[in-house]
Amino acid sequence: MVLIKLDSASEMKGTNGASAPTKSAVLHRDLSEEFLSLSSTEGNYLILEDGRRIFDASGGAAVSCIGYRNKRVADATYKQIIDAPYCSTVFYTTKAQEELCRLLVDSTGGHMARAYIVSSGSEAMEAAIKLARQYFVELKPSQPQRTRFISRRQSYHGITLGALAMGGHKYRREKFEPLLMRNVSQVSPCNAFRFKAPEQTDEQYVARLAKELDDEFQEVGPDTVCAFVAEPIVGAAQGCVPSVAGYFKAMRAVCDKYGALLILDEVMCGMGRSGTLHAWQQEGVVPDIQTIGKALGGGYQPIAGLLANHKVIDGIARGSSVFVHGHTYQGHPACCAAALEVQRIIQEEDLVANVASMGQLLSQGLEKRIGGHPNVGNIRGRGLFWGVEFVSDKTRLTSFPEAVHVAMGISKRGLDPRYAINVYPGAGSADGLLGDHIIISPAFNVKKEDIEWIVETVVVRPNCRRMAVGLANGRLAADEEARAEVDVLNSRLEKTTQLTKKIQACLGRLEATGKSVRDVAGPLNGETRKLQILGNNIDAVIAAIERLRQPADSKNDEEQIIRMGPDKAGLSNYLGSIKRLNKALNDMKASNLRSTQQTVAELQRLVKLGNSQLENAFDKLLRSETPRMIEPLHFITKNKPFPALSQDKYNKLGLMNSFVQQQTAGANPPQESPVAKIYAEIRSQYLSSSLVNMAAASSNTAKKKNPDAIYRAGTNGIGTYAQAMEGLFLSEYENICNIFTREDWGSVFQATCQPALVELGRTLRELNGHIKQHMNTDCCLAYEIVEIISALSNHLESKTGELKGSLAASLKPVRETAKASLAELLEDTKRRVNSLQALPQDGAPIPIISETMQRLQTMVDFLRPISSIMVSLGDGNWKSVSASRSGAVGDAIPSLASFDVGADGEEIFAHYCTDTIEALMMALDGRARLLLQRKPVMGVFLANSVVIIERMIVQSDLGRLLQGRLSVLEAWRKKATSLYMDACKDVSVYLFDVIKTGQGGRSGGRPTSGQGGAVDSASIMKGLGSKEKAEIKEKFQLFNAGFEDMVQKHKSYSMEKEVRQQFAKDMQNMIEPLYCRFWDRYHEVDKGKKGGAGRVRWDKAGISGVFLGLY
Repeated sequence: MVLIKLDSASEMKGTNGASAPTKSAVLHRDLSEEFLSLSSTEGNYLILEDGRRIFDASGGAAVSCIGYRNKRVADATYKQIIDAPYCSTVFYTTKAQEELCRLLVDSTGGHMARAYIVSSGSEAMEAAIKLARQYFVELKPSQPQRTRFISRRQSYHGITLGALAMGGHKYRREKFEPLLMRNVSQVSPCNAFRFKAPEQTDEQYVARLAKELDDEFQEVGPDTVCAFVAEPIVGAAQGCVPSVAGYFKAMRAVCDKYGALLILDEVMCGMGRSGTLHAWQQEGVVPDIQTIGKALGGGYQPIAGLLANHKVIDGIARGSSVFVHGHTYQGHPACCAAALEVQRIIQEEDLVANVASMGQLLSQGLEKRIGGHPNVGNIRGRGLFWGVEFVSDKTRLTSFPEAVHVAMGISKRGLDPRYAINVYPGAGSADGLLGDHIIISPAFNVKKEDIEWIVETVVVRPNCRRMAVGLANGRLAADEEARAEVDVLNSRLEKTTQLTKKIQACLGRLEATGKSVRDVAGPLNGETRKLQILGNNIDAVIAAIERLRQPADSKNDEEQIIRMGPDKAGLSNYLGSIKRLNKALNDMKASNLRSTQQTVAELQRLVKLGNSQLENAFDKLLRSETPRMIEPLHFITKNKPFPALSQDKYNKLGLMNSFVQQQTAGANPPQESPVAKIYAEIRSQYLSSSLVNMAAASSNTAKKKNPDAIYRAGTNGIGTYAQAMEGLFLSEYENICNIFTREDWGSVFQATCQPALVELGRTLRELNGHIKQHMNTDCCLAYEIVEIISALSNHLESKTGELKGSLAASLKPVRETAKASLAELLEDTKRRVNSLQALPQDGAPIPIISETMQRLQTMVDFLRPISSIMVSLGDGNWKSVSASRSGAVGDAIPSLASFDVGADGEEIFAHYCTDTIEALMMALDGRARLLLQRKPVMGVFLANSVVIIERMIVQSDLGRLLQGRLSVLEAWRKKATSLYMDACKDVSVYLFDVIKTGQGGRSGGRPTSGQGGAVDSASIMKGLGSKEKAEIKEKFQLFNAGFEDMVQKHKSYSMEKEVRQQFAKDMQNMIEPLYCRFWDRYHEVDKGKKGGAGRVRWDKAGISGVFLGLY
């Protein structure tokens, strides 16, 4: 069988005909090769430095999808580089990234929710692994036991360690196997050509594979699996192998059965390569997570990504909302701009449809021209992603020997100017190592004539110098196979010749060196006398050797102690043995004698074993004394000290640490003490486990049955959480001080407490999110947290000198929220009032008044942290949201212990309260003028508001703080009274005495007012003419109507008791004196009237009774 047709042995040299690689500074994939130099590209052609034009029939590694040198993509990339070449995604996003991710998400028909952009397919798979794990950790309830993944043999998911562990590519895994994750197991691939039994139907084959996956779930523990990972069409590892019909539906069903995710790796086969934009769109399933790459950017920029469905994204969002992953260059603007333009071109030119049609033409052409060849085992693929697998025996499906490198030979042969075609080689499709294949995956925009040329070029043409993948049957095939064997032998012979030349050159240099040695040997004879002098010291040397033999002789005794271990040998005896071994080792090293080298090696081995066993003993003793967890509430409620290690145990641990530290002292570079790492690992788990329930309680107690209930001090579990943390941390610090040296106290304490502090930070972020969602009712929780964590930080800092920075970082989000809340609450109060569409038409108060005052009442309970925040902001800066957010409050936790609330805090808090009241009243006044319009109702509404505010001040601790500062309320009370009394003025007008008699009147002037004696109404009436009497009657009638209307409205208004009494009194003081005076003069106007037909309805006692009824 010949796979490449050669005309001479010279054709098996380097790919460009060179006999040896030049000296390059690049760490190439193969250091023995000289790689062809790519000069430029054009369309689907690669142009080399030597002028060759190579048709790229594989798109590199299935990367190129719109060809090369596309001006639109270049312009879009250049514009982005000029505008914003880099974006730190910790802080910012870009339009290019947002639009690309939106395009990707929308392309899934609503199945996927978010996209994540990275720089390579390996990075995308690493992100998918972590996202799957975090999803289960964030679930409510959490499933932290899910740590395993199941993938498939003969698969490839990336070259970084995590992605490599996920794959089953034997060759690429082999050298790094000890480094790979052990939580990945593998099942059989879906490769019908290789592994489906002849008698099996596709349905039976799928059922067999589904059972194998189900069995694997059961084997590893069904509730421990995060996800099943697979490629819809296996690329590099097997050569474009699609699954049989129904396979992925069956795999999805198994995943769903056990609650695991389905991750589909479409880095190579996706983004249009298989004939649909996403390969899973042909499988009848939707993955939970999907990785994409290669054809995403078409090679114009390094870019890949992942897509996650709504279930996964919602799980993260409902948890911490933070994906704990990131890269410096994730979402790179230039990469996103290039990929966005590539995808727009694919859409606009309908290239995915062209992939489907040209792919069908390619598969038909390959099948027709080489499908029957005895060495072409299988042609498979989809779209423009096709693989050809070669076999030495088609009947038995026997692969070629690995050493022949059939696929690589074909690929290299294609670069010959006679063929000028690039195909992608691969191996391992049979068992992971054997099984040669090539991949043909041209760009999406290829035309019919391109496909026909590709087919003709890879097809055997015995009479032409074309790339050959097979021959006609019979003797010609045998001849060609023989030529191939000769070519291989010629290649090996040439390499042997090169090696011979190198050996000859080395021998020549050696001979020259020998001559130099002979030239030098003469003068050495003159040094004989010096050697004789040295001979006199032989006795001293022998004595020294004897001394050096003593450690070697005692080695066996020390080895016996070391092998017994510290438990059996006794710790003091064991440490003494290691000390003696170290001294012996140092003495022998100082001698620098060759004869002691073996003993030095053995001593080094013993010392290393001794140190290792000592570390294991430290680990064992510490674990035996460390419970998995304790219940902090038991110690808090009973006021008992938190447990610490016993004196006997920490003395032993301290002795071991001291000895190990001596071993690592002076190391270059400096090394962290291994027992410090052991201690931090064991005790940090204990601290985290002991505090995890307290963290959960803090989050759970923030949830309320009544969402409108205002937070009350001490109702959240954060106080107990902090108390437990302080007790545990101080107890742990005592342990550390007893075991480690002073210079290590801080670092060991920090490392031991760090996981618990991380959980504290997560809890505070969760509480912060809750506070932001319920700012009006739960802002005081933020103030309480600030006070509690500040106190915790100050206590720990004063007793340990540590953790202040870590606690400050954890508290920062809540403190920032607390700081911003002051302005936001003011703004929210005004916003809520201004959003009211209606007010009670009877002047009744509205709930926002009492709610606002309740919030101020509650804030008094948190005066210390609030006033410290206010002082840092500056008096009055809470009036502006932007000012409050930019206030000088950094990461550092202020010391509230020295903060004098009486001197510093009450005054500034009182200013905040009066600002809040003023803002509330101004908003209420503005809304009342717009919605109520009638002045008396406005007056009632404002007066009710003033009374409620004043009452809630007086009846709470606000009264003490705001004493003497309520002038703001007096102004509003006067305004309310003025508005309400406007109607009284209208009624009182009728009682003004403007009656005058004319010149011809009988009275001769105005009726007397009665000063100096009783008023005689009858006498006055006699002095009035008929016209004046008619005016008096009309005034009584108008007053009666207006007064009755005013009284009825007064009674109908919804007034607070104080408001009703005050307004009744104000009405009486204004109207009753006027009415009594008017009545005294003119009540006789009704004389002689009967049956209630009179105009004077009330006498003075009657009008007084009416007023009394208004109180």
